[in-house]
Amino acid sequence: MSQNEPSIAPQPGIMEISLYQGGASKIAGVENVTKLSSNENPFGPSDKAREAIVRAAHALHRYPNTDHASLRNAIGEVHGLDPDRIICGVGSDEIIHFLCQAYAGPGSEVLFTEHGFLMYRVSALAAGATPVAVRERDRVTDVDALIAAATPNTRLIFVANPNNPTGTMVGLPELERLARAVPQAILVIDAAYAEYVEDYDGGAELATRLPNVVMTRTFSKIYGLGGLRIGWGYGPREIIDVLNRIRGPFNLSSAALDAAEAAMRDRDHVTRCQTENARMRAWLAEALTEKGVPSDTSCANFILARFADVDTALACDEALKAQGLIVRQVAGYGLPNCLRITVGDEASCRRVAHVIGQFMAERAGAPA
Repeated sequence: MSQNEPSIAPQPGIMEISLYQGGASKIAGVENVTKLSSNENPFGPSDKAREAIVRAAHALHRYPNTDHASLRNAIGEVHGLDPDRIICGVGSDEIIHFLCQAYAGPGSEVLFTEHGFLMYRVSALAAGATPVAVRERDRVTDVDALIAAATPNTRLIFVANPNNPTGTMVGLPELERLARAVPQAILVIDAAYAEYVEDYDGGAELATRLPNVVMTRTFSKIYGLGGLRIGWGYGPREIIDVLNRIRGPFNLSSAALDAAEAAMRDRDHVTRCQTENARMRAWLAEALTEKGVPSDTSCANFILARFADVDTALACDEALKAQGLIVRQVAGYGLPNCLRITVGDEASCRRVAHVIGQFMAERAGAPA
Protein backbone atom coordinates (compact mmCIF):
# COMPACT_ATOMS: atom_id res chain seq x y z
CA MET A 1 0.00 0.00 0.00
CA SER A 2 1.42 3.37 -0.99
CA GLN A 3 1.62 6.31 1.41
CA ASN A 4 -1.14 8.09 -0.51
CA GLU A 5 -3.65 5.25 -0.21
CA PRO A 6 -6.02 5.38 2.78
CA SER A 7 -5.62 2.66 5.41
CA ILE A 8 -8.54 0.43 6.31
CA ALA A 9 -8.87 0.51 10.08
CA PRO A 10 -11.46 -0.88 12.50
CA GLN A 11 -13.46 1.26 14.88
CA PRO A 12 -11.53 2.64 17.89
CA GLY A 13 -11.34 0.12 20.70
CA ILE A 14 -11.59 -3.02 18.57
CA MET A 15 -7.85 -3.72 18.52
CA GLU A 16 -7.73 -3.39 22.31
CA ILE A 17 -9.81 -6.56 22.57
CA SER A 18 -7.86 -9.72 23.31
CA LEU A 19 -9.23 -12.88 21.76
CA TYR A 20 -11.33 -14.76 24.30
CA GLN A 21 -9.82 -18.02 25.49
CA GLY A 22 -12.40 -20.60 26.49
CA GLY A 23 -11.76 -23.43 28.92
CA ALA A 24 -9.36 -26.03 27.54
CA SER A 25 -10.80 -29.39 26.51
CA LYS A 26 -7.68 -31.32 25.44
CA ILE A 27 -4.35 -32.34 26.93
CA ALA A 28 -1.52 -33.24 24.59
CA GLY A 29 -0.73 -36.94 24.84
CA VAL A 30 -3.73 -37.75 27.04
CA GLU A 31 -6.64 -39.54 25.40
CA ASN A 32 -9.24 -39.66 28.18
CA VAL A 33 -9.72 -36.34 29.95
CA THR A 34 -12.20 -34.97 32.45
CA LYS A 35 -13.09 -31.39 31.55
CA LEU A 36 -13.75 -29.19 34.58
CA SER A 37 -12.76 -25.88 32.99
CA SER A 38 -15.99 -24.42 31.59
CA ASN A 39 -18.59 -24.77 34.37
CA GLU A 40 -20.61 -27.23 32.32
CA ASN A 41 -23.37 -29.38 33.81
CA PRO A 42 -21.87 -32.88 34.32
CA PHE A 43 -25.34 -34.42 33.87
CA GLY A 44 -25.90 -32.80 30.49
CA PRO A 45 -29.26 -31.55 29.23
CA SER A 46 -32.69 -32.85 30.05
CA ASP A 47 -33.82 -35.92 28.09
CA LYS A 48 -36.81 -33.85 27.04
CA ALA A 49 -34.46 -31.26 25.52
CA ARG A 50 -32.64 -33.99 23.60
CA GLU A 51 -35.95 -35.31 22.28
CA ALA A 52 -36.94 -31.81 21.17
CA ILE A 53 -33.75 -31.51 19.12
CA VAL A 54 -34.45 -34.83 17.39
CA ARG A 55 -37.95 -33.66 16.47
CA ALA A 56 -36.61 -30.32 15.24
CA ALA A 57 -34.27 -32.11 12.83
CA HIS A 58 -37.24 -32.94 10.60
CA ALA A 59 -37.88 -29.25 9.86
CA LEU A 60 -34.40 -27.81 9.51
CA HIS A 61 -35.24 -26.53 6.03
CA ARG A 62 -37.68 -24.06 7.61
CA TYR A 63 -36.66 -20.70 9.04
CA PRO A 64 -37.13 -20.36 12.81
CA ASN A 65 -39.79 -18.21 14.41
CA THR A 66 -38.60 -14.62 14.69
CA ASP A 67 -40.38 -13.55 17.88
CA HIS A 68 -39.41 -16.52 20.09
CA ALA A 69 -42.93 -16.36 21.52
CA SER A 70 -43.18 -20.00 22.59
CA LEU A 71 -39.89 -19.91 24.50
CA ARG A 72 -40.65 -16.53 26.04
CA ASN A 73 -44.03 -17.81 27.20
CA ALA A 74 -42.40 -20.87 28.77
CA ILE A 75 -39.87 -18.70 30.61
CA GLY A 76 -42.66 -16.39 31.73
CA GLU A 77 -44.77 -19.25 33.06
CA VAL A 78 -41.93 -20.87 35.00
CA HIS A 79 -40.57 -17.66 36.51
CA GLY A 80 -43.79 -15.66 36.77
CA LEU A 81 -42.59 -12.97 34.37
CA ASP A 82 -44.21 -10.96 31.58
CA PRO A 83 -43.13 -12.59 28.27
CA ASP A 84 -43.30 -9.20 26.55
CA ARG A 85 -40.41 -8.08 28.75
CA ILE A 86 -38.18 -11.02 27.74
CA ILE A 87 -35.62 -11.09 24.92
CA CYS A 88 -33.77 -14.21 23.77
CA GLY A 89 -30.27 -14.29 22.36
CA VAL A 90 -27.28 -16.38 21.36
CA GLY A 91 -26.25 -16.99 24.94
CA SER A 92 -26.50 -14.21 27.49
CA ASP A 93 -23.33 -12.91 25.79
CA GLU A 94 -25.44 -11.58 22.93
CA ILE A 95 -27.79 -9.77 25.31
CA ILE A 96 -24.73 -8.15 26.93
CA HIS A 97 -23.50 -7.13 23.48
CA PHE A 98 -26.92 -5.69 22.58
CA LEU A 99 -26.93 -3.58 25.74
CA CYS A 100 -23.52 -2.10 24.98
CA GLN A 101 -24.39 -1.55 21.33
CA ALA A 102 -27.64 0.20 22.22
CA TYR A 103 -26.67 2.22 25.29
CA ALA A 104 -22.89 2.71 25.28
CA GLY A 105 -20.54 4.32 22.78
CA PRO A 106 -17.74 6.86 22.41
CA GLY A 107 -17.59 9.17 25.39
CA SER A 108 -19.51 6.83 27.68
CA GLU A 109 -18.31 4.43 30.38
CA VAL A 110 -19.18 0.82 31.19
CA LEU A 111 -18.47 -0.31 34.77
CA PHE A 112 -17.87 -3.84 36.03
CA THR A 113 -15.99 -5.44 38.90
CA GLU A 114 -12.30 -6.26 38.67
CA HIS A 115 -12.82 -10.04 38.58
CA GLY A 116 -16.00 -9.89 36.50
CA PHE A 117 -16.84 -11.78 33.29
CA LEU A 118 -14.39 -10.85 30.50
CA MET A 119 -17.16 -10.20 27.95
CA TYR A 120 -18.17 -6.97 29.71
CA ARG A 121 -14.90 -5.35 28.69
CA VAL A 122 -15.03 -6.87 25.20
CA SER A 123 -18.56 -5.64 24.49
CA ALA A 124 -17.79 -2.18 25.89
CA LEU A 125 -14.74 -1.79 23.63
CA ALA A 126 -16.65 -3.12 20.64
CA ALA A 127 -19.18 -0.32 21.15
CA GLY A 128 -16.44 2.30 21.42
CA ALA A 129 -17.10 2.89 25.11
CA THR A 130 -14.54 3.11 27.91
CA PRO A 131 -14.45 -0.01 30.10
CA VAL A 132 -13.87 0.70 33.80
CA ALA A 133 -12.89 -2.13 36.15
CA VAL A 134 -13.80 -1.39 39.76
CA ARG A 135 -12.09 -3.04 42.73
CA GLU A 136 -13.79 -5.77 44.70
CA ARG A 137 -13.52 -6.38 48.43
CA ASP A 138 -12.00 -9.81 49.13
CA ARG A 139 -13.31 -11.10 45.77
CA VAL A 140 -16.85 -9.84 46.48
CA THR A 141 -18.64 -7.06 44.57
CA ASP A 142 -18.18 -3.76 46.42
CA VAL A 143 -21.29 -1.69 45.81
CA ASP A 144 -19.83 1.40 47.46
CA ALA A 145 -16.81 1.23 45.15
CA LEU A 146 -19.08 0.98 42.10
CA ILE A 147 -21.11 3.97 43.24
CA ALA A 148 -17.92 5.97 43.84
CA ALA A 149 -16.56 5.05 40.39
CA ALA A 150 -19.71 6.09 38.52
CA THR A 151 -19.68 9.40 36.67
CA PRO A 152 -22.25 11.29 34.59
CA ASN A 153 -20.83 9.35 31.62
CA THR A 154 -21.59 5.94 33.13
CA ARG A 155 -24.23 4.20 31.00
CA LEU A 156 -24.01 0.54 32.03
CA ILE A 157 -22.96 -1.29 35.19
CA PHE A 158 -22.48 -5.06 34.93
CA VAL A 159 -22.62 -7.14 38.11
CA ALA A 160 -22.43 -10.92 37.84
CA ASN A 161 -24.32 -12.29 40.82
CA PRO A 162 -23.12 -14.95 41.60
CA ASN A 163 -19.86 -13.83 40.05
CA ASN A 164 -17.67 -15.81 37.68
CA PRO A 165 -14.93 -16.78 38.47
CA THR A 166 -15.12 -16.01 42.21
CA GLY A 167 -18.46 -17.70 42.96
CA THR A 168 -19.37 -14.97 45.46
CA MET A 169 -22.49 -12.81 45.48
CA VAL A 170 -24.13 -9.84 47.17
CA GLY A 171 -27.68 -9.39 48.43
CA LEU A 172 -30.45 -7.91 46.32
CA PRO A 173 -30.94 -4.93 48.68
CA GLU A 174 -27.35 -3.93 47.90
CA LEU A 175 -28.03 -4.15 44.16
CA GLU A 176 -31.16 -2.03 44.56
CA ARG A 177 -29.09 0.55 46.41
CA LEU A 178 -26.64 0.57 43.49
CA ALA A 179 -29.37 1.01 40.88
CA ARG A 180 -30.96 3.88 42.77
CA ALA A 181 -27.60 5.58 43.35
CA VAL A 182 -26.74 5.68 39.63
CA PRO A 183 -30.07 6.37 37.91
CA GLN A 184 -28.48 7.47 34.63
CA ALA A 185 -27.07 3.98 34.10
CA ILE A 186 -28.61 0.59 33.46
CA LEU A 187 -27.65 -1.95 36.11
CA VAL A 188 -27.29 -5.33 34.41
CA ILE A 189 -27.51 -8.25 36.83
CA ASP A 190 -25.81 -11.15 35.09
CA ALA A 191 -27.51 -14.11 36.77
CA ALA A 192 -26.05 -16.97 34.71
CA TYR A 193 -25.66 -19.05 37.88
CA ALA A 194 -28.90 -18.01 39.62
CA GLU A 195 -30.37 -21.52 39.48
CA TYR A 196 -27.62 -22.77 41.79
CA VAL A 197 -28.76 -20.44 44.59
CA GLU A 198 -31.73 -21.41 46.72
CA ASP A 199 -34.59 -18.88 46.84
CA TYR A 200 -32.88 -16.41 44.50
CA ASP A 201 -34.74 -14.87 41.56
CA GLY A 202 -31.62 -13.53 39.85
CA GLY A 203 -32.81 -9.96 40.22
CA ALA A 204 -36.12 -10.49 38.39
CA GLU A 205 -38.16 -8.60 40.97
CA LEU A 206 -35.81 -5.63 40.78
CA ALA A 207 -35.96 -5.68 36.97
CA THR A 208 -39.77 -5.72 37.23
CA ARG A 209 -39.93 -2.79 39.63
CA LEU A 210 -37.05 -0.46 38.71
CA PRO A 211 -36.72 1.38 35.37
CA ASN A 212 -32.94 0.91 35.07
CA VAL A 213 -32.39 -2.78 35.92
CA VAL A 214 -32.01 -5.63 33.43
CA MET A 215 -31.44 -9.28 34.33
CA THR A 216 -29.65 -11.72 32.03
CA ARG A 217 -29.86 -15.53 32.26
CA THR A 218 -28.53 -18.49 30.29
CA PHE A 219 -29.35 -22.06 29.25
CA SER A 220 -25.64 -22.92 29.16
CA LYS A 221 -25.18 -23.79 32.84
CA ILE A 222 -27.76 -25.74 34.82
CA TYR A 223 -29.80 -26.53 31.69
CA GLY A 224 -26.77 -28.12 30.03
CA LEU A 225 -27.28 -26.49 26.63
CA GLY A 226 -23.96 -24.66 26.26
CA GLY A 227 -23.44 -26.18 22.82
CA LEU A 228 -26.64 -24.59 21.47
CA ARG A 229 -25.92 -21.05 22.76
CA ILE A 230 -29.18 -19.74 24.21
CA GLY A 231 -29.69 -16.96 26.73
CA TRP A 232 -32.34 -14.47 27.69
CA GLY A 233 -32.81 -11.09 29.27
CA TYR A 234 -35.63 -9.48 31.22
CA GLY A 235 -36.25 -5.84 32.03
CA PRO A 236 -38.36 -2.75 31.42
CA ARG A 237 -40.43 -2.89 28.23
CA GLU A 238 -38.75 0.25 26.90
CA ILE A 239 -35.28 -1.29 27.15
CA ILE A 240 -36.33 -4.67 25.74
CA ASP A 241 -37.98 -2.88 22.81
CA VAL A 242 -34.70 -1.10 22.06
CA LEU A 243 -32.72 -4.35 22.20
CA ASN A 244 -35.16 -6.13 19.88
CA ARG A 245 -34.62 -3.42 17.26
CA ILE A 246 -30.97 -4.48 16.86
CA ARG A 247 -31.52 -8.21 17.34
CA GLY A 248 -31.21 -10.27 14.18
CA PRO A 249 -34.63 -11.72 13.31
CA PHE A 250 -33.27 -15.28 13.04
CA ASN A 251 -30.62 -15.15 15.76
CA LEU A 252 -31.76 -18.45 17.29
CA SER A 253 -32.27 -21.72 15.41
CA SER A 254 -35.44 -23.78 15.60
CA ALA A 255 -33.54 -26.59 17.32
CA ALA A 256 -32.18 -24.20 19.97
CA LEU A 257 -35.60 -22.67 20.62
CA ASP A 258 -37.34 -26.04 20.93
CA ALA A 259 -34.63 -27.53 23.15
CA ALA A 260 -34.61 -24.49 25.44
CA GLU A 261 -38.37 -24.58 25.86
CA ALA A 262 -38.31 -28.28 26.75
CA ALA A 263 -35.41 -27.72 29.15
CA MET A 264 -37.19 -24.81 30.85
CA ARG A 265 -40.32 -26.89 31.44
CA ASP A 266 -38.46 -29.93 32.81
CA ARG A 267 -38.22 -28.77 36.41
CA ASP A 268 -37.41 -32.24 37.73
CA HIS A 269 -34.09 -32.23 35.86
CA VAL A 270 -33.27 -28.76 37.17
CA THR A 271 -34.03 -29.80 40.75
CA ARG A 272 -31.84 -32.90 40.46
CA CYS A 273 -28.93 -30.82 39.11
CA GLN A 274 -29.39 -28.22 41.86
CA THR A 275 -29.35 -30.86 44.58
CA GLU A 276 -26.32 -32.74 43.28
CA ASN A 277 -24.34 -29.56 42.67
CA ALA A 278 -25.01 -28.28 46.19
CA ARG A 279 -23.98 -31.61 47.69
CA MET A 280 -20.72 -31.99 45.77
CA ARG A 281 -19.86 -28.29 45.94
CA ALA A 282 -19.91 -28.43 49.73
CA TRP A 283 -17.96 -31.69 49.75
CA LEU A 284 -15.29 -30.44 47.35
CA ALA A 285 -14.80 -27.13 49.16
CA GLU A 286 -14.37 -28.91 52.49
CA ALA A 287 -12.06 -31.54 51.01
CA LEU A 288 -9.78 -28.91 49.47
CA THR A 289 -9.74 -26.83 52.65
CA GLU A 290 -8.58 -29.89 54.59
CA LYS A 291 -5.72 -30.23 52.10
CA GLY A 292 -4.63 -26.61 52.61
CA VAL A 293 -6.43 -25.08 49.63
CA PRO A 294 -9.08 -22.57 50.78
CA SER A 295 -11.91 -21.07 48.75
CA ASP A 296 -14.64 -18.51 49.31
CA THR A 297 -18.16 -19.82 49.82
CA SER A 298 -19.31 -20.54 46.27
CA CYS A 299 -22.87 -19.85 45.16
CA ALA A 300 -22.34 -21.32 41.69
CA ASN A 301 -21.25 -24.65 40.14
CA PHE A 302 -17.52 -24.18 40.64
CA ILE A 303 -14.94 -23.63 43.34
CA LEU A 304 -12.24 -20.94 43.13
CA ALA A 305 -9.30 -22.73 44.73
CA ARG A 306 -6.73 -20.31 46.18
CA PHE A 307 -3.06 -21.23 46.45
CA ALA A 308 -0.25 -19.51 48.35
CA ASP A 309 1.36 -18.15 45.18
CA VAL A 310 1.33 -18.28 41.40
CA ASP A 311 4.00 -20.99 41.13
CA THR A 312 2.01 -23.33 43.35
CA ALA A 313 -1.18 -22.77 41.36
CA LEU A 314 0.58 -23.45 38.05
CA ALA A 315 2.32 -26.53 39.41
CA CYS A 316 -0.96 -27.89 40.74
CA ASP A 317 -2.57 -27.30 37.35
CA GLU A 318 0.20 -29.38 35.75
CA ALA A 319 -0.29 -32.14 38.32
CA LEU A 320 -4.01 -32.24 37.51
CA LYS A 321 -3.37 -32.31 33.77
CA ALA A 322 -0.94 -35.20 34.23
CA GLN A 323 -3.93 -37.16 35.57
CA GLY A 324 -6.24 -36.07 32.74
CA LEU A 325 -8.06 -33.42 34.79
CA ILE A 326 -8.59 -30.03 33.13
CA VAL A 327 -9.42 -27.03 35.33
CA ARG A 328 -9.24 -23.32 34.52
CA GLN A 329 -6.35 -20.95 35.12
CA VAL A 330 -7.81 -17.51 35.84
CA ALA A 331 -4.83 -15.17 35.56
CA GLY A 332 -6.80 -13.35 32.84
CA TYR A 333 -9.33 -12.45 35.54
CA GLY A 334 -6.62 -11.01 37.79
CA LEU A 335 -6.40 -14.14 39.94
CA PRO A 336 -3.10 -15.78 38.94
CA ASN A 337 -2.77 -17.76 42.18
CA CYS A 338 -6.15 -19.43 41.74
CA LEU A 339 -7.66 -22.30 39.79
CA ARG A 340 -11.36 -22.43 38.98
CA ILE A 341 -12.68 -25.97 39.30
CA THR A 342 -16.09 -26.94 37.96
CA VAL A 343 -18.17 -29.05 40.33
CA GLY A 344 -18.49 -32.25 38.32
CA ASP A 345 -20.12 -35.53 39.26
CA GLU A 346 -19.05 -37.30 42.43
CA ALA A 347 -16.36 -39.39 40.77
CA SER A 348 -14.62 -36.40 39.18
CA CYS A 349 -14.81 -34.34 42.38
CA ARG A 350 -13.20 -37.14 44.35
CA ARG A 351 -10.45 -37.50 41.73
CA VAL A 352 -9.69 -33.79 41.83
CA ALA A 353 -9.53 -33.75 45.62
CA HIS A 354 -7.27 -36.80 45.65
CA VAL A 355 -4.81 -35.39 43.11
CA ILE A 356 -4.68 -31.97 44.79
CA GLY A 357 -4.18 -33.68 48.15
CA GLN A 358 -1.24 -35.66 46.79
CA PHE A 359 0.22 -32.55 45.20
CA MET A 360 -0.04 -30.43 48.36
CA ALA A 361 1.51 -33.20 50.47
CA GLU A 362 4.43 -33.59 48.07
CA ARG A 363 4.83 -29.83 47.92
CA ALA A 364 5.09 -29.73 51.70
CA GLY A 365 7.46 -32.69 51.72
CA ALA A 366 5.03 -34.82 53.73
CA PRO A 367 3.59 -38.24 52.87
CA ALA A 368 0.31 -38.13 50.94
